[in-house]
Amino acid sequence: MKKAFLFPGQGSQFRGMGAGLWELFPEEVAIADRILGYSIRQLCEDDPDGNLRNTQYTQPAIYTVSALQYLKEQREGNQPDIMAGHSLGEYSALFAADAYDFATGLRLVQERGRLMSQASEGGMAAIIGLDKTSIETTLQTHRSQAHIGIANYNTPSQIVISGGRSEIMEAQTVFENLEGYRGYIPLQVSGAFHSPLMREAAAQFQRFIEPFTIVPPQKTVLANTTARPYQEAVKKVLVDQMTQPVCWTDSIRYMMGMGVTDFEEIGPGTVLTGLVAKIKVEATPLEIMPTPLTTQTASEKAVYDPGFSITAKGLGNEDFKKEYGLQYAYIAGGMAYGIASTNLVIAMGKAGFLSFFGTGGLPLSEIAEAIQTLQAALGTHHPFGMNLVHSPLEAQTVQLYLDHGIRIIEVSAYIQASKALVRYRVAGLEQDDKGHITCKHKIIAKISRPEVARQFLLPPPQQLVDQLLAEGTIREDQARWSRSFALADDICVEADSGGHTDQRSAFTILPAIISLRDELQDTVRYPNYIRVGLGGGIGTPGSAAAGFMLGADFILTGSINQCTVEAGTSAAVKDLLVTVNIQDTAYAPAGDMFELGSKIQVLKKGVFFPARANKLYELYRRHQSLEELDAKTQALLEEKYFKKPLEVVYQEVTAYHQKHGLDFEVKSDKQKMASVFKWYFSRSNQLALMGDRDHMVDFQIWCGPALGAFNQWVKGSCYEDWQQRHVAEIAKHLMEETSKLLEKQLMTFKN
Repeated sequence: MKKAFLFPGQGSQFRGMGAGLWELFPEEVAIADRILGYSIRQLCEDDPDGNLRNTQYTQPAIYTVSALQYLKEQREGNQPDIMAGHSLGEYSALFAADAYDFATGLRLVQERGRLMSQASEGGMAAIIGLDKTSIETTLQTHRSQAHIGIANYNTPSQIVISGGRSEIMEAQTVFENLEGYRGYIPLQVSGAFHSPLMREAAAQFQRFIEPFTIVPPQKTVLANTTARPYQEAVKKVLVDQMTQPVCWTDSIRYMMGMGVTDFEEIGPGTVLTGLVAKIKVEATPLEIMPTPLTTQTASEKAVYDPGFSITAKGLGNEDFKKEYGLQYAYIAGGMAYGIASTNLVIAMGKAGFLSFFGTGGLPLSEIAEAIQTLQAALGTHHPFGMNLVHSPLEAQTVQLYLDHGIRIIEVSAYIQASKALVRYRVAGLEQDDKGHITCKHKIIAKISRPEVARQFLLPPPQQLVDQLLAEGTIREDQARWSRSFALADDICVEADSGGHTDQRSAFTILPAIISLRDELQDTVRYPNYIRVGLGGGIGTPGSAAAGFMLGADFILTGSINQCTVEAGTSAAVKDLLVTVNIQDTAYAPAGDMFELGSKIQVLKKGVFFPARANKLYELYRRHQSLEELDAKTQALLEEKYFKKPLEVVYQEVTAYHQKHGLDFEVKSDKQKMASVFKWYFSRSNQLALMGDRDHMVDFQIWCGPALGAFNQWVKGSCYEDWQQRHVAEIAKHLMEETSKLLEKQLMTFKN
C-alpha cells in the first residue's frame, strides 16, 4: 500500500487552525514571526483583526500550519511515498521534499500572497456538473468569453474558470443551459488566479525568487502544471504555476496509477479529502508509462553537463575550511563598533561560515560581554573569532582574549607587529604528546601592502619575543618555538574596501602577495602552509569568482554585511546603504590615524561627512593651532560641524580620556587642534550608530563600492529590501551563484 501526502491551498483556512502545533515547534514559530512581522499563532488561532481571509495573510498562515503539521508527522515516523499540493499547497509539498528550508518557503509564500492580493479586475467561478471538454469547447466557441480560461481542474465535475471580472459574471448564462450543468459559484477573490492575467505578477515573482537557493525535490512531488513529478527547475515551475491551471484531477489519477491508496491531507481543513473522494468515483487511474530520459542539445550539455561539478562548499582551500571547522571558504569581517554584531557572528557560525565580532571603538566591558554571549551561543561546535585593531586598548584586549580562551582573531589596521599581538601568538604555542609543536592561537591578518604582509609571513620579531620573555608573559620554550612559526596563519589581502583602505586593485595586490608568500615559504619553510585570501570589492558572484580564479584560498566580505538585519548599526544607516550604487562612496581622513593622513572609504550619498572630514584635515595640514583659524572658518566649524564652541569640544575630549583612564597629554597647539578635530569623527560615528536622523548629514558610514554592486545585483529580488537580507542567507546565495558562474565559465574555456 502506497501513501500520499496532500497539502491544501487557499480556501482551507479557518480560525483556530494549528491548535497543538505551536508548542511543538517554537523555533519555526519564532522564524515565522520574525519574517512576517506579526504573531502567526495569534493570526491562526484568534484572527483578531479579521485578516485570515485576506490573501496576503491567508497564504503564509496555511503554509505555516501545513509545514508544522508535516514536521509533526515526520517526528512520529509517518512518511509518504509521494506528495502533491493544491496551488499554494505545492509550496508546502516542496518544503516537505527538502527543496528549501522552512524560512525560504515562507518568504516565497509571503511574496506570492502579496502579489496576488494586489491583483484586481479579475474574477473566478466554480462550475459544477460539466466536464472539461464541455467547458473548453464552450469557451472556444463564444467570443465574449475569449479571455476566460480554466484555472483549476479540481474534479471531473468541478472545474474553476478564471478571467476578467465582468466576463466571469456574464459567463453564467453561457453555461447554465448546457446538459449536466448543476451550478455556477463566483468565488470571493480579487484576481484571475492561474490565468494569463497574472503575467505581471508572475514576472515580479520571477525576479523575487531568482536569488533564493532551491534544489530539486529530494522526494517525489507532483507539479500542479503537469500532474507529473518535477522534471524542470523548481523556480520555473512555481513561476509558471501563477499563470497556468492546477491539474488536480490528473495529479490524483497519476497517484492512483502509481498504486497509491492512502491519501492523507496535511494541513488545515478537509477540502482535498473531499475532492479525492469525488475523483475516485468519477475517474479512473492513469496508466503510468516509464519516464523517458531527457535528451540534451549540444549547447545545453556544454552549459549544464560539463563533466565536472563546482559546488559552493567546494570553493577555496580545503585545509582552510578544515582548520576552522567551516563549510564554506568565506569570512565576514569584523566591522568596528560592533557593527559585526553578536547576532551577525552567531548567524554566520551556525550556518558554517567564519565571522569576527567588530571590537574597534568599543570599551573592554562590551567586548567581554560579547565574548560571553558568543561562547554561550556557539560553544566549541560553531566557528567564530574576535577582531583586534591597533589601538590604545590593544594590550588589555589581548589579555581579555587570553583570559577567555579566544582561539581565532582577525587583526586589522596594523602597520607593524606589536608586543601585544606577538604575545597572543606566542602564548598559544604548545607541544603535544607526540612532540609536535602547534599553535592554538590563530591569526588572520588583513593587509594591503607587501611590506606589512612580509611581517606577518615571517616569525614574530625576536626583539619583541625577548621583551615578552623578560616580562614573564611567555615561556622560554615558547620563545624558542616562535622562530619556526609565522606571525599569522592566514593573510587576507584587502583591495578596494570600506573603512581603512589603500585603494589597491585586487588584480595587482593579490598576485603580488601570493608571490611573496611563495618566496618566503621556500625560504623559511614553515611547518604549515600560509593561506592567502581576498577581501574588499566582493559583492557579486563575478567579483567572488574573480578572486578564486586569481588564486584566493578564501574570500572575505564586509560592506554587504553592514546592510543586513543582523548588522549592529541603525535602521537609518541601512535605509541609506540600500540605495547606494558603486559610485556613491568617497575617501576621507581616518579618525584613528588623522595626523598621518590615512584614508578610509565612506558613504557620500546623502551625507556631508566626506567633504567636512577632508575640510578638517586640510585645515589641520595648513595651520599650527586653532587660534590661527580665521573668524569665518571658526564660526563655520562651531555652527555647522561641531554645534558647540571649539573650546567646549576640547574640554569634552579631555574629560573622556580621564573617565576611561586613557593616556592624554597635549604637547603642542597642533596636537590640541588634532584632538578637537578628531572629536568630529567620533561624534559622526555615534550619530550613525544611534540612527539620529536629525543629524544624518554628519553620518560617518564606512562602506566600499561592493555594496553598490550587490544592490544592483539583487535589484528586483527579495533582497532589494534590507529587512529581507539575512547575513548567512546572502553569504550562501553568493557562494552558490559563484560556483555556478565558475562552472559555466570554465566549461566555456574547455570548449
